[in-house]
Amino acid sequence: MAYSVRRPFVMHFRLASILALSAALLTGVDARTWKSADGAKSFEGEFVKRELNSITINKAGEEVTIDLGKLHEDDKKWVELNHPIAIAADPEVDPNAVFDTLTFADNRETALKKLKESKVVEMTMDEAFIGRSGLNGIFRTRKKIGKVTASLYFDWTDAGKLKELTLQTDKIPADSYESDFGPSWSALIKLMSSIYGTASTEGPMPSMQSIPDGSFLPSHFWKLENGCSALLGTAREGKQYQLVVRFTEKKVEAVEIP
Repeated sequence: MAYSVRRPFVMHFRLASILALSAALLTGVDARTWKSADGAKSFEGEFVKRELNSITINKAGEEVTIDLGKLHEDDKKWVELNHPIAIAADPEVDPNAVFDTLTFADNRETALKKLKESKVVEMTMDEAFIGRSGLNGIFRTRKKIGKVTASLYFDWTDAGKLKELTLQTDKIPADSYESDFGPSWSALIKLMSSIYGTASTEGPMPSMQSIPDGSFLPSHFWKLENGCSALLGTAREGKQYQLVVRFTEKKVEAVEIP
């Protein structure tokens, strides 16, 4: 069964809980003599607050921020003892999450906020250009999947809610199909199976000859929670190919394996 390739395309992964370090808001103000890292210089100042790698000090009525690395070891020990960074509790995993923390209830604004905070993908262009191009293709996986990287594409309902996510790898020519996609194909299957369990339907990586131009040919299918579906396959556009993981809120009953 061949599926017509539509722009946008996108995928999903659910992260396990991520340990986050949060800046501790400090109560109380501490006046003391601070020294430089080599101990050659010193100054008076009142401790105001602590960030992860810096502190803010009120020095003669002016607040200044100083990197911890520029302070003497005695001062750093004092900061750690009296104003340690608080470690946030592991955030709860949203059972409706489809890719990372994204859900099909998200609108563009919510999706953008989540993606900017993601540990899985990173933004590849200035945020100022998002209004012109939308979110499609500007978020890219931080790490390679096998031998290739991949980008996210989105499809929205008329009401502006997310209805489909697709992860598309970089396009490659026919002569790199087996060498580049083989390891990436295996990596995607392993990753998807670790998150969703054994695929409901699975087959070999589609051969180049079996993929019609302008189509997406799936070989693996997973049933997700709340009736959603995930399909892994290969797409073709002219003489170039992509691996695709498509997440849809629609319920897919079966995938025909070539």
